[in-house]
Amino acid sequence: MNNFIYCTPTKVIFGREIEPQIGPTLKKYGATRVLIHYGGGSVKKTGLFDKVTASLDSAGLSWVELGGVEPNPKLSFIHQGIELCRKEKVDFILAVGGGSVIDSSKAIGVGLATGNDPWQYASTGTHPEDDQVFPVGVVLTLAAAGSEMSNSDVITNDLVTPWVKQGITSETVRPIVAFMNPENTFTVSKFQTGCGIVDIMMHTMERYFLGTPDCDLTERLAEGLLIAVRDAGRRAIADPNDYEARATLMWASSLSHNDLTGCGKPRYFPVHKLEHPVSALHDRVSHGAGLSVLFPAWAKFILERDIDVMKFAQLANRVWGVEMNYDHPERTAAQGIETMKAYFHEIGMPVTLAELGLKPEDYEAIINLTTKNGTATVKSYLPLGKEEIRAIYKLAE
Repeated sequence: MNNFIYCTPTKVIFGREIEPQIGPTLKKYGATRVLIHYGGGSVKKTGLFDKVTASLDSAGLSWVELGGVEPNPKLSFIHQGIELCRKEKVDFILAVGGGSVIDSSKAIGVGLATGNDPWQYASTGTHPEDDQVFPVGVVLTLAAAGSEMSNSDVITNDLVTPWVKQGITSETVRPIVAFMNPENTFTVSKFQTGCGIVDIMMHTMERYFLGTPDCDLTERLAEGLLIAVRDAGRRAIADPNDYEARATLMWASSLSHNDLTGCGKPRYFPVHKLEHPVSALHDRVSHGAGLSVLFPAWAKFILERDIDVMKFAQLANRVWGVEMNYDHPERTAAQGIETMKAYFHEIGMPVTLAELGLKPEDYEAIINLTTKNGTATVKSYLPLGKEEIRAIYKLAE
């Protein structure tokens, strides 16, 4: 087990009918004027916006709103948010939504805290100083990205051609507080629920692989989370109003990306780095859908090179229920990948690039963006350059 630092300072307020606590809680954190940041307006249709504003009003907090966050949050809109907050003298940002809304809020906070364009950090792999923090809270409406407790913030630069999707990894972007009522996810569509299930799983699986061999406790925690998500996912797809299933997915979303399932392991996230250019160039592609296609293909690519076979076989056996073949663990591993793909298909997720609407003639532009025109590689079990990524795409067809 490698050395690690584990710190998850986000306060979680979880359960039914917690919305009245929003205003008093933000007031305790020193908020006086709040930006309510949200997406396409569903929070108003469901009545959640009114519950949030009523709580803020009752606590004596003033607020201003900015809706319109799109999937894969755009830098141009983040700039608008920064200017609005400066103009309105906002001192607290409240994200009401899922991962894209939260990441947009985090990036606005980075701009306000540092005075710099947040893309400065995303494009260079640097991060703000430890004391450059702008307070961000979350009212979660989608179990998926885990951004409500993570130190990650992924944004898309739509001011360049081609668009580029990059992340900021910094303790300064962890939200202060997250209000998590599973009932607020009842109206999420089956497709977006499926995308969320995949994203939750991938945040844990990306940590599960490429690790050191002596992380049994961390791996057992990861496997338990994956099993719970597997089962709750089936139930939530079958019955969107299954509270316990939605609660499991919501809590798993947070635990999967707050670093708990990766303690003692390195953090590479190769499949995320393969997917980000896909949804940057093809904005219609949902992140979770891209992952459901690329992760099995990446796993097959690694297995074909006889790398870490026992780890893949272990996951197949413990999570996907494949009987272990100790004489030929590679067969167990391969069957595990197919069982995982079948599960993704069962919950309505794509498993081929064609299902994403991508054609072979689209590959080269994505590969060039991923590798910076062949000058960079994606860190994985072995470096993934243009030829390796092309081979993974062939396996994803």
